[in-house]
Parts: sequence; structure tokens; C-alpha cells
Amino acid sequence: MVAQALYRKWRPQLWEEVVGQDHVVQTLRNALRTNHVAHAYLFSGPRGCGKTTSARLVAKAVNCLHPALAQRPDNTCEHCVAVTEGRFLDLIEIDGASNNSVDNIRDLRDKINFAPSQGRYRVYIIDEVHMLSTGAFNALLKTLEEPPAHAIFILATTEYYKIPATVTSRCQRFEFRRIPVSEIVARLRLLCGHEGVEFEEAALEVVARQATGALRDAESLLDQLAGAGDKITLEQAQALLGASAGQAVGQLVDALAAGDLTRGLEVINGAIDAGADPRQLARQVVDYARNVMLVRLGNAALVEATAEARATMARQAEQLEVPALLRVIRAFNTAANDARGGWQPQLPLELAAVECAAPLPPAAAAEPTREVETPARPPQRAAPAAARAERGVERPAAAPKSAPPAERRAASTAAAAPAAARSASDLRAEWNRVLGLMRERDKATEALLRSCSLLSLDGGVLRLATSEFVFKKMSAGTARADIEVLLAEVLGFDCRVKFEVALSKGGRSGRADDIPEGGMVATALDLGGEIVE
Repeated sequence: MVAQALYRKWRPQLWEEVVGQDHVVQTLRNALRTNHVAHAYLFSGPRGCGKTTSARLVAKAVNCLHPALAQRPDNTCEHCVAVTEGRFLDLIEIDGASNNSVDNIRDLRDKINFAPSQGRYRVYIIDEVHMLSTGAFNALLKTLEEPPAHAIFILATTEYYKIPATVTSRCQRFEFRRIPVSEIVARLRLLCGHEGVEFEEAALEVVARQATGALRDAESLLDQLAGAGDKITLEQAQALLGASAGQAVGQLVDALAAGDLTRGLEVINGAIDAGADPRQLARQVVDYARNVMLVRLGNAALVEATAEARATMARQAEQLEVPALLRVIRAFNTAANDARGGWQPQLPLELAAVECAAPLPPAAAAEPTREVETPARPPQRAAPAAARAERGVERPAAAPKSAPPAERRAASTAAAAPAAARSASDLRAEWNRVLGLMRERDKATEALLRSCSLLSLDGGVLRLATSEFVFKKMSAGTARADIEVLLAEVLGFDCRVKFEVALSKGGRSGRADDIPEGGMVATALDLGGEIVE
């Protein structure tokens, strides 16, 4: 006899058993208690978080025979038992993936006017509703807007953005969330008690993290482990699930922080040889590096980890700067998408480690001293960096008077190197990279930066000409700090941003009034050129 899967056997039958969706459960229970049930609901969220389970509970509650509205569903009346056993005639579950044509929806529309057979309401649950065709959605619209008094629609989807706005506007939408690791572990512990399975707490935590917020995935993994032995152990979970031990991930991050590439490659290959899945290992490194970054930024409360793990992350956060952590996250996130079981499955991980352990560009070795901003000069384009250096105007950091002249010249040269070594075209290319990264982070800020004109890079200060509106926007909030973080990542050294309001007509900083529009000089200025004399 085939055993029933745990996620089906122990599917929640009461509101109190739903895990991690208190915001949804509380609202639905209040609506049922006050007899304010809507005619259409839209449940959206990631897989395995309780959308279909909650939909069935709504169907139970509206047809429950218990006299007290607040006690519905009671899971003991005739209708509740029928829903639990899958024989309630007025609960119709439709798979949107295989019933997505216009004809399927027309057939539903023709039958919806029939009165319920058993209960007070006929409930239609359409799972994966985003799979319906455009014609099917259009055929559903009128019925969904004004269904018969005895009909309730519950639409469930994992891809809310694919549903037409005309459909969502006719439903009450509930957003289901990923379930925290702690609540998944508590649920798995309860199931182990029901099934009489012995377990190690660390093994359940590995299963919960592997599920990435989907309780159904965690219960399926637990079912798999329970059938492999009398007791669920940490070693068994790591071997069977192909999950890398947290110790290996911590050792890899330690090696990257120390720049020890040899040790990092040994950790990667050792984990792969021990049976770790390359893609899962990459995901774990990304998750771990994210936690270290949160600790570094002062958000340790957002990290779900033991006290010992938090202490380790705090130590690593002191060794790794934010740009370095961003590089680790991006490199291993790419590896997680590239590691698809080729003839060298660990190669993407090794390439990511090499990229993260590589030293910063030589310009980053010399950290230019930030100058104090001087009063605004008259509206005139700044001279090129090389010309200013020849005239002795640009001195980012003055050496102490007691230092020998040779040392002062060396310090000045090292501080000016980042700016002098970049041509106008190189600086423009690097600025375009910054804009691309900002687009991934904040499209609104990227749009504002697109309206700015790139002036120059002077001793660790990037000058941008902008309008008064953009200047006010950038002066408020954290936009300036975000830009400087991306500049440090792209340029390889700390760089400050200075916004200058354009003082002349045409929106160009330093544009003389007598320069004709459309001429060669105006075109050169638009492409980033500068007026020297």
C-alpha cells in the first residue's frame, strides 16, 4: 500500500494549524465571524506557503453547520468532514494549467447558475490561475464580477504579475509570505512527534533552510528523511539532501576574507566531494554573505542564526568591507545560476572564488584624502586633470611639512593617480557601469543620474552638473551614499560625489551663452568635453 505523503496527511484542517500566515488568517476569520464574505478572493505568494489550504478552509467555513460563526470551521460537522475527505460536491477545484482555454471557462460559466447540492455556497478554487489564456480571462470577467449569490471564487497563483488588472480589481487580494525558518522547524518538530520519528534539532534546521520558506517542500524533505532510517541525523540530512555543512560555508568566507585562494578552493572541492550540490552550496554562500553584510551594516537583528553563528559573522564582518561582500554575493549568485551539472560542476564556484579573492585594482591601494569643498567657482568648465596637475592646482593630500620633499611628491602622485590615469572616455565608460548597477538597485535614482552631466574626477571627488530639482533630490535621503558605494566598487577606491547646479541656460554647467546650439563645441560639451581656455 502506498503511504500518504506527510504534507497531505497533516494538511491543516483548522485556522489555528495554518503556519506563518497570521495576517491572512486573522482577516479571513474576522470576515467570516461578521458574515462579510467576499464573492472573489485572490491568493498570491510563493509555492508551498498555504494558499490552497487556506482556500479549502474558506470553503469549509462558509458551509460549516456550527451555529457560532466564530467557531467555523469546526472540522466535525458533516460538511467539514466531507471537505476533508474530498467528497463535498459544492467544492470544485480547477487546475488553471490544464483547463486554461475559453471553452473550459465557458463550461464553468454555464454550470455556475445551478444551486448548491449540499451546502449554502458553491466554492470554485482555480489553482495556478495565471496560466489561463487571455480569452479565458475575458470569458471569466463578467461572471467573476457578478456571480450568483451562492457562488464564491478563490483564485490562487504564484505569479501575480501575470494576472490582468481587470481580474485583480474584482477580487480581494491576500499576499502569502515565505515562512520563517523558526516556524518551519517548529512544524517539522510537531510532525515528527505525530509520526513517532526521532530527530536531531540541527537536522530539522538544515531541512528548513533547504526549503527556502516553502513549508510543503520542508515536509516532503522530512518525509524522505523519515523513510531512510529510524532517526533523522544531521549527517544523514546533509548526505541525502546534498546540502553543505554550515561549517564549510563559514570556512570558505573566512578564506575569502583572508585572501587565501588556495584554502578557498580546497573547501569548495572538499564540499563537492562530500556530496554537496554545487548550486545549493552557491546559494548557501550567498545567504551567508548576505547575513554578514547585514551584521556589517548594523542590522544583526534581521539575521536568523544561532548565537555562535552570529559571533562568527560579527568577526567576519570586521574583516570584509561592504564592496567586498557585494562582490561575493554577486559572484556566487551568478555561480548558482551557472552550475547546472556540467562535466566540471565545481567550476562556477571556483571561478567565483577566484573573482572574489582577486586583489582590487592598483589604484585602490592609494586611498585619496577627501578634500574640503571650496566655495563654488564662477560658471566655467574645469580644466582637464592632467592640465591642472601641470599647473600645480590639484593637490589632494598635502604631506606633513617635516616629511622630505621626495616623500611629499610620492604622496601627491599616489593620491592623484586615480584621476590622472583615466581618460575622458574611460571615465564615461565607468560612469555608465555605475548607472547600470544603480538601475538594478533603484530605477528612480538611476533616472535622475541620467539627467546629470559628467564634469570631472578630481582627487577622489566626482563632479556632476545637474538641475536644481535633482540637486535637492540627491541632497535628501541615502541616494548619495548609495552612489558612492557603487563608485567605490567600480573605480576601486573611495570616491565622493559632488553635485553642482547648472548656472547657464540649456541645462549645461559652465556653458557660455554665446556658444551656438548644434555646433561642434556644443556637441563636444554634450559628450563630456571641457572648456580649458
